[in-house]
Amino acid sequence: MNAPASKRPRPLSFFLALRPNQWTKNALVFAAFIFALGDRTQQIGWVSFWKVLVAAGLFCIISSAIYLINDLRDIELDRAHPKKRYRPIAAGEVPVSSAILMSVLLATTALVTAYLFDTRLLLVILTYFIMQLAYTLGLKKIALVDLFVIAFGFVLRALAGAVALQVYISPWLLLCTLLLALFLGLCKRRHEKVVLADLGGNTRDSLENYDTKLLDQLIGIVSAAVIVFYSIYTLWPETINKYNTSNLAFTIPFVLFGLFRYLDLVYQHEKGDRPEKILLTDIPLIIDLLLYGAAVLLILLLIH
Repeated sequence: MNAPASKRPRPLSFFLALRPNQWTKNALVFAAFIFALGDRTQQIGWVSFWKVLVAAGLFCIISSAIYLINDLRDIELDRAHPKKRYRPIAAGEVPVSSAILMSVLLATTALVTAYLFDTRLLLVILTYFIMQLAYTLGLKKIALVDLFVIAFGFVLRALAGAVALQVYISPWLLLCTLLLALFLGLCKRRHEKVVLADLGGNTRDSLENYDTKLLDQLIGIVSAAVIVFYSIYTLWPETINKYNTSNLAFTIPFVLFGLFRYLDLVYQHEKGDRPEKILLTDIPLIIDLLLYGAAVLLILLLIH
């Protein structure tokens, strides 16, 4: 299939090729900073915020390098997709040679900067890069394995914030991060499976090995696990001792509502293919996330 005619200014096309809308995923890097603020066993203040900004910025850069590689590899497949065909590389707005050069420069910049900042942060980002490269080159074709690779990418984001700050992050939070990422990934695969089935074909190799009923069951299992493990985390003796309060349990309803609202969007409104877009455009979810963040900060900084 031929690429659609270019209608965007060239600088905008190059910028969009980096998928800046996906950078919202890197907000997870700030989790360690937020939860460390109220931890009386760790000395963290707002002056340390710049360290998390650096880590988040590096993840934006390295992830964009991976997106370019992915779009280069899937250029023909994207051109057959009803939406992905408008991506700058698939649409012919960004030359292949330019995309290759951009990817190399971005990856080099991220890795060198991470090395100069903290060798442990370099290890985290390098692990993410290698893992995502393996995903792009073949692992994304293997059902379930593709989801776990993406989910562990989110765990590495959360870990990067802790490494940058040199603070301890609870394994419970990392486990909740893994489960939530799996939940979003399963919802995305379900949407792709249902919608693409209606279109009469698949444009993702691993979709052929997914079954809608199985995805529904896995979504139910993982969503329940998120609620259970997050609840355990808020009431775990170590958590209560760290923050000198059990009030984090009051944030559980926000987690419940967020999951319920997302499931409503997936099953009633046939959304879920772009989690980052939903989190930025769905008003109820935005309000819920803001209230959750405000509640956490209020509890950790004022009520303990």
